[in-house]
Amino acid sequence: MSTLIDIKGLNVAFPGHHAVRGLDLQLAAGETLALVGESGCGKSTTALAIMGLLPGSARVSGSIDVDGRNLLALPERELCQVRGKHISMIFQEPMTALDPVHTVGAQVAESLRQHDGLSAKAARARAIELLDLVRLPEPQRAIDEYPHRFSGGQRQRIMIAAAIACHPRLLVADEPTTALDVTIQAQILELLDTLRRELSMGLLLITHDLGVVAQWADRVAVMYAGKKLEEAPAARFFDAPTHAYSRGLLGASLDIGSGLHYRRDRLPEIRAITDASSGHTQFTLQGGSRANAPTSLLSPPTAPLLSLIDVHTHYRSNTRQVHAVQGVSLSLARGETLGLVGESGCGKSTLSRTIMRLVDTSSGKLVFDGEDITHAGTRQLRPYRRRVQMIFQDPYSSLNPRQTVGQILDNALVIHGVDSRRARMERVTRIIDAVGLPTRSVERHPHAFSGGQRQRIAIARALILQPELVICDEPVSALDVSIQAQILNLLADLKAEFSLSYLFISHDLAVVQYIADRVMVMQAGKIVETGDHTSIWTTPTHPYTRSLIDAIPHGSRAQRENARAA
Repeated sequence: MSTLIDIKGLNVAFPGHHAVRGLDLQLAAGETLALVGESGCGKSTTALAIMGLLPGSARVSGSIDVDGRNLLALPERELCQVRGKHISMIFQEPMTALDPVHTVGAQVAESLRQHDGLSAKAARARAIELLDLVRLPEPQRAIDEYPHRFSGGQRQRIMIAAAIACHPRLLVADEPTTALDVTIQAQILELLDTLRRELSMGLLLITHDLGVVAQWADRVAVMYAGKKLEEAPAARFFDAPTHAYSRGLLGASLDIGSGLHYRRDRLPEIRAITDASSGHTQFTLQGGSRANAPTSLLSPPTAPLLSLIDVHTHYRSNTRQVHAVQGVSLSLARGETLGLVGESGCGKSTLSRTIMRLVDTSSGKLVFDGEDITHAGTRQLRPYRRRVQMIFQDPYSSLNPRQTVGQILDNALVIHGVDSRRARMERVTRIIDAVGLPTRSVERHPHAFSGGQRQRIAIARALILQPELVICDEPVSALDVSIQAQILNLLADLKAEFSLSYLFISHDLAVVQYIADRVMVMQAGKIVETGDHTSIWTTPTHPYTRSLIDAIPHGSRAQRENARAA
């Protein structure tokens, strides 16, 4: 295979921060190279450098050759002709990458009109085909909707449709399936792989999901602190990684067959120790069982904290009535973690917002700690707001871009009556440390952090009020496996310390298996199956649950190619 992209000695530095250090990477036409590493290691910066989308403050050196042209040397006018047509990118956060004032159809059709010269009518027809290709429901209707009308997973599919519109030679996919449930993830990855084969397209796949890497990648490159630590064929990487950090990533990765559960097991965490004199970093993996776990963590859940009785939530989308939640009844006990899984758009996030009283129920009843809050007014809901907090799916859109992290966390305490400035500062410092961010983070704004780091800020904001119930809407979806392990351990530790209850929404079944006591499966606004964290994965009764389990990444690229050939 011929080399499609050749990166040599890439350095990217920002004021006070060296993001990428001497990176060498090669990717052949028709090949998939997975780039893995923890949040903030330089993966996304590398992607933005390839696309020529780094901010003006970046100092860039080295070379990025695509089809024999150094992209770093191209003037902006020529680079605009390359972007979208020859190289394209799927961004990590769809809500911030999609323009809120334009319909999704206009955004998918934009590159078709600019690069392929299609008429408005032809571009619209092709956009509908692309939306259907990425399995967006009702593409003929969806094309005229705006991004905010869609769930996180659906927005991700819209962005993928826009990225592949002109059949690029090189596709940079930065966490392309982060917000997708396993069934849609499998369809999207199969689609990208089909395009790779049919168009001889190079695919640079940036992901924290090692299961996806094992199944879909030809080669793997591992980054840490801006440097490449290891590069190997995928099969060899998973069988015998040579670097201690790579072994740590594999050790910290959750698998549906592992049987790990937070009440018994503490997830391994990667610890990095850097020698101050030599600058050399050593990595260790720490973890194990919860042999001395608090009684509150090991004891079974007690009395109900939250009850939903035949709840329906409807809303209007343009001229259409959407029945997002249909007759859901559930009970969540004190000290219990209830997992909620289901495909994108099935109603999970609407259900969570209904519980938060951010949207009103159409019918049914919500009871919290024995009190009916279904129709409670603003004043009655004030104490409820402190006792029930939410970690939102999209950290960037849920954080105020005009405020520093310290101001965001401090304001939450001020609003809920913590008058002592000293007490607020102590709690801010404590929670920032607990979620694994440096103390100086309080001085920076959300845009200065990576996607995974912003998610940790969102978690800190939810937990700083020490609530009784936390609704976790995809709280670790943007995190690499090492930070994911830290956050899941943190959630378990805080649960034990403060007797928290969690409603944990996630498309990652291995994460739900680990963190949940019970699991509910949602499809088309309804709960179709409920079970404990063990039996629902081993003996599912509903066909939809079985389809979710069957879609979990397994096997390798070689096994899949052999099966296809057979």
